[in-house]
Amino acid sequence: MQSSVIVLFLVALAAANLPFLTQKVGGVLKVADKHFGWRLLELMALYLLVGGFAYLLESRLMPVQSQNWQFYVTTVSLFLVFAFPGFVYRYFWRRRA
Repeated sequence: MQSSVIVLFLVALAAANLPFLTQKVGGVLKVADKHFGWRLLELMALYLLVGGFAYLLESRLMPVQSQNWQFYVTTVSLFLVFAFPGFVYRYFWRRRA
């Protein structure tokens, strides 16, 4: 496996869990109670950023392959699977104060 693929997987794993590990919206604005809607919006934005990073990596190695809707459905599903540990930590393991 190429090193760029490993780096992409690690970046995607970190980005998918980031909304669930911090109380800051977008990593900047601290709020008292960050609702699930904010976390979902951040997750979608981070998916797009990781997708842009993947596009950049692919364009540096070879011509970019055009994709259909099936590719995007699969990558969104994979990104949600990557987000599962952060979701479990936030909503099932943490004790409420």
